[in-house]
Amino acid sequence: MNHLDNTDFAILGYLQENGKRSYSEIARCLDVSEGTIRSRINKMLQQGVFEFIIHTNPNKVGLKVQAIIGFSTQLGKQEEIAGKLQKYPEVRFIGAFSGKHDLIIQAYFKSNEDLVHFVNKELSQIEGILTADVSVELKQYKDSFSYIIP
Repeated sequence: MNHLDNTDFAILGYLQENGKRSYSEIARCLDVSEGTIRSRINKMLQQGVFEFIIHTNPNKVGLKVQAIIGFSTQLGKQEEIAGKLQKYPEVRFIGAFSGKHDLIIQAYFKSNEDLVHFVNKELSQIEGILTADVSVELKQYKDSFSYIIP
């Protein structure tokens, strides 16, 4: 599957609206057979176009503090540091960036005290981190995993 067509994008759109939507319902909406929907979804899954996940609301499971932390790293240490950060369950996202920060992570914590512990006790042990710029989310306006633009 090198190329997604309009039907593929429509299927993705319906699944993003409601991941529990049945193949037969999507087929009716697109006026195609259920087999067509099943086949296309299976191909997209096999090709890694998307995956089915459960998106948990962090606040509802006791994670009240979201932090975005930007790091300046010692030259040559970026990948090693990223590898060490992957081991922390609090860390949801790690990316390498151009600009002010070499690495940026998104992490969730039960409390401010847990965040302070993470920064002062855990991050301080990782060799090669030069600075950590911590920003705590005060209010969220959008949280989306949709990359399909209608």
